[in-house]
Amino acid sequence: MMSNRQGPPKHQNKYAWKPNAGHKINETEVGGRLRPYSEITGVCLRCKEQIDWKRRYGKYKPLTEPAKCQRCSKRAVRQAYHNLCSGCAKEQGVCAKCCSRVDSVVGRDSSEVEAEQKMLEEAIKNARERDRRTILRTENMKILASQASHNFMQGTVKLHCRCLGKQELQIKNDNLILLMKANS
Repeated sequence: MMSNRQGPPKHQNKYAWKPNAGHKINETEVGGRLRPYSEITGVCLRCKEQIDWKRRYGKYKPLTEPAKCQRCSKRAVRQAYHNLCSGCAKEQGVCAKCCSRVDSVVGRDSSEVEAEQKMLEEAIKNARERDRRTILRTENMKILASQASHNFMQGTVKLHCRCLGKQELQIKNDNLILLMKANS
């Protein structure tokens, strides 16, 4: 027998499904507050969204030891769900997960990040006090915003920072809106 019912479902979900609802998350484990997942790098946008989905819905399993690269056969793959090491992927100009040729990859290499960090430290060392404090303040804001976007996908998060005062970070629809509130 086939039903003749048409239209929307009778009962709609009022609340989004949350993985680990009612389970206490250990903050010291990988993926916890004290040890967040590493940034997704070297993949195309489609693969980044797939890995992001796994993280969001509790299906992500980080690597416990480096995996073997499919091109050079060295144990140099350090990120989960990647098939190629960052060197081979960059050399071939392909996505490290799906191995398809892409024009732009998501994220940056650790060598690029280290070079930028050294340049920033050099700039801080040679800057005057007022400029140094400005640079450090902007870096703290970037760190707070990235931590909030990694750890929390919805809702409102309140963070208290000694040097920045009271801040309210509000994340909705993957857009991060930073609202500053003065201490009362």
